[in-house]
Amino acid sequence: MGSVKKIRAGILLLITTFFWGVTFTVVKDAISQVDVFVFLAQRFLFATAIMLPLALVRVNKINSRTLSHGAILGVLLFASYAFQTVALKYTSASNTGFLTGLSVLLVPLFGAAIFRHSIGSGIRWGVGLATPGLFLLCTDGSLSFNRGDVLGAICGACVALHLLYTSHFARHAGNDVYLLTTLQLTVVGLLSLASASFRGKEVFIWHPELLWTLVVCVLIATIFAFLVQTTMQKFISPAHTALIFCTEPVFAAAYAYYAAGERLGVFGLIGAVLILAGMIVSELLPDGAQSDDAVTVAAEG
Repeated sequence: MGSVKKIRAGILLLITTFFWGVTFTVVKDAISQVDVFVFLAQRFLFATAIMLPLALVRVNKINSRTLSHGAILGVLLFASYAFQTVALKYTSASNTGFLTGLSVLLVPLFGAAIFRHSIGSGIRWGVGLATPGLFLLCTDGSLSFNRGDVLGAICGACVALHLLYTSHFARHAGNDVYLLTTLQLTVVGLLSLASASFRGKEVFIWHPELLWTLVVCVLIATIFAFLVQTTMQKFISPAHTALIFCTEPVFAAAYAYYAAGERLGVFGLIGAVLILAGMIVSELLPDGAQSDDAVTVAAEG
């Protein structure tokens, strides 16, 4: 039964990553028309407005632990978006994409340091293939560092921590995944609102040209995606999740080729193959010992 749940979780997380990759081009176009924090505020606040009634119907009592867990996840998720956005001001999109993707390397390292997760041979080989694959796909084989890359690396660290703590908190008994998801979306929306206001940008203004972009991003890339991530990380390790999420730039490149005729170079194609190979190898080789989180959940159950 456990393996069936893990396979189902992997498939749903891959579908989520596909949607993130496909909407990358759409989001890129949207933030060229409005301030990025205005777009994020509208996206996450609309998502909160839809999710909040559903979450409140499901729970009889909201405890302080769930509130704190949701707030931590929200801060980490917002930090990921914020550091990535600022990094793009000082460095290239290719550098930022690669450094953000390095979360695949940081997740098992942070997991071992913070939660004493073991690192099985499948994860080691998967990360070993996916990391150079990300480098080739995102940078086409060339990389020059500047001060913005430090911010990109911090973004990758925030993504890694968000993955780890999503898994950790989702497995806590008493944490409803709908409420946990809603809380983090709320925090991202409010922090984006504060950031936009601080920059002197008007958030509550209607942009009719972004209607369908918001519909797609709110319903699919936010509500569906983060609800799936929070739910499915109860059954699959953070390291495996990070490897699955590595396929986002692969899907983004494939959609860009389909929608805009953008073509990958030879290095990019090799990188895409390495990322997919890393994900597959991680599933075929032994996973290692069970994490402390899973043991705790089994004991609580």
